[in-house]
Amino acid sequence: MTVALAVAVRTLPRAPGLAYEPKFDGHRLVIIRTDRAVDGVVLQARSGRIVTAAFPDLAAAAHHLPAGTVLDGEVVVWHAGRTDFALVQRRAAAASAARAAVLAQTLPASYAAFDVLELAGLDLRARPYERRRALLVDLLLPLGPPLQPVPMTTDPELAETWYETLPASGIEGLVVKRMDQPYPAGRRGWQKLRHTNVRDAAVVGYTGTARRPLALVLVLPVGDETPLVSSPLTAPLRAEVAAAVAARDPEAAGGAPRTSRGATITAIGLGEVPFHPLDPPLTAEVRHTSTRHPPPEVLRLRTDL
Repeated sequence: MTVALAVAVRTLPRAPGLAYEPKFDGHRLVIIRTDRAVDGVVLQARSGRIVTAAFPDLAAAAHHLPAGTVLDGEVVVWHAGRTDFALVQRRAAAASAARAAVLAQTLPASYAAFDVLELAGLDLRARPYERRRALLVDLLLPLGPPLQPVPMTTDPELAETWYETLPASGIEGLVVKRMDQPYPAGRRGWQKLRHTNVRDAAVVGYTGTARRPLALVLVLPVGDETPLVSSPLTAPLRAEVAAAVAARDPEAAGGAPRTSRGATITAIGLGEVPFHPLDPPLTAEVRHTSTRHPPPEVLRLRTDL
């Protein structure tokens, strides 16, 4: 299922016919409820990867949806009153069914649904957002958590209040949609207003090996363009970076020896470390509070760019 995307804006759009939703800090997830009696739920990540086994709690909840239903939304994990992106990554990285079951008990997931693409076998993507939103609320409110519709308002003043106050709960910004808009699958048809500590950065290299990259060497779009070493990659990101490197250089991914051609960089707490340059660079979405301290946290590769 190809999902809709959003283009970044710097100020809050204000116009008649706009809807505003909080942007949750989690993993994009499509829930597909098929007509199978057994194993009738598929959970798909934004990349298209099937992640059903990592979220057995959400899969179980999705069995209560009507067959032929497809939802678009964000999976989040709440901790200490706020969403915690690192905990979502732990859930996604579950290496076995047993581990996933344990994590579902200790770190239960919630699903913040913001669109319904199909309902009871009827494709709704051509319907206006206003109609899809009404159907989504009618569908999910009787079911209750962990499947919940995201809040929505058409009041820009309330939306601005959300933007200013909700980051304390882990909300990273707003998504803005037109009420009369069909679902823009595969296109940047929505707008997103994010807090400024989340940016796209150029990935000019990686530390570790091609099979097991440990961190990324980044050039941020602010500051003096001096490369920085990211914080350590999570297991899912290591796998994603390794796959991206393998697609560029199958020989390196196969274990052939590689040198850094003398390339080194200073990593916080580690000193000078060798790294493997990437030319042309990749792009990653990163979170950082300043240019150097603490090191940037890699949220995901921007494979869509």
